[in-house]
Amino acid sequence: MASGDVTYPNTGSISDVITKGPIVDNVKSEASRTGDELRDLKNSRVTPSTTTADGQPLTPYHSLVYSLLSWEQPRATAVSYASVICFIFAARYLPLLRWAFKFLYMSLGLTATVEVAGHVILKRGIASGFRPRRYYTVPKETVEAVLEDLEQLVDFFLIEFQRILFAENVLHTISAFAAAFTGYWLIRFVPFWGLAVIAVTTTYFAPLIYISNRELIDEQIANAQEIINSQTNQLRDMAGERTSHATGLMKQYVGEYSSKAQGYIGSRRSTSPEATKLVSPIKRETVVESAKTEPIAEFTAPVVEPAVKHEDFPEAPTAAPIAQALESDIVASVEPAEQAGDREPLLAI
Repeated sequence: MASGDVTYPNTGSISDVITKGPIVDNVKSEASRTGDELRDLKNSRVTPSTTTADGQPLTPYHSLVYSLLSWEQPRATAVSYASVICFIFAARYLPLLRWAFKFLYMSLGLTATVEVAGHVILKRGIASGFRPRRYYTVPKETVEAVLEDLEQLVDFFLIEFQRILFAENVLHTISAFAAAFTGYWLIRFVPFWGLAVIAVTTTYFAPLIYISNRELIDEQIANAQEIINSQTNQLRDMAGERTSHATGLMKQYVGEYSSKAQGYIGSRRSTSPEATKLVSPIKRETVVESAKTEPIAEFTAPVVEPAVKHEDFPEAPTAAPIAQALESDIVASVEPAEQAGDREPLLAI
């Protein structure tokens, strides 16, 4: 090599730069880690040891969803989130159903054309030549495994809905209430696909925010619970105090009215014999005086008999009957007692 020649470093071919550069190595490393995390996420689908509040065992999807949303495998969780978001946007902006029908009619049309051309030109079918000896079917074990996975997935959603509905964890119930209330108001202004994006983003990133700030959030939650408990105890004490005060007043009023009623009943009983004693001598004196002054007339009650004649009846008395005199004297003696009784206080019960 001459002294004036310029040399360049051997950088290799373009294919070596593309396939063996640091960027490619980094991409391969991340793809390998992502594959490992996806396999770990798949293997995390096991039945957890924890149970519900009533002792019912949970499903394997509880472990899978917890591992997915807790970001234990961050690359796998990020891939699943990106996949869901891409599917939502694809369903919104891409005519997937039209593409499916287009692929179907083009493939069927091509098959029919090739088959007809083969019969016309080669006197034998071309598409039918690729027909398998036995058509493909789904094995029974695969169907049972799919149905079992579907059953566990349905049980997962059903159990979680009931745990939230019956307040097994109050914070989860409050969070679900806030989400449902927010969705009720957002559905008026936000389209369905936008609401789905918001829901998926909240579901994936709310646990990440909690995990990143767990100490601060737990401290605030503890303070809120302490405030709520103090206010609840204060209200309970106030209610107990008001209840005891009302009970004391009620007992006092009942005692006062009971004593007044007993006093009225006692005074009533003490007045009744005196009135009897005042009335009885008057009756005796009036009976004796009336017996002395007026003769007693004989009176026989009429008896209706067909054999008795008119001459058998006694003559009518000329003087007033003793019963009328006695009645007038008794009425005259009882009137003062009734006037005295009118002045007595009434008994209020």
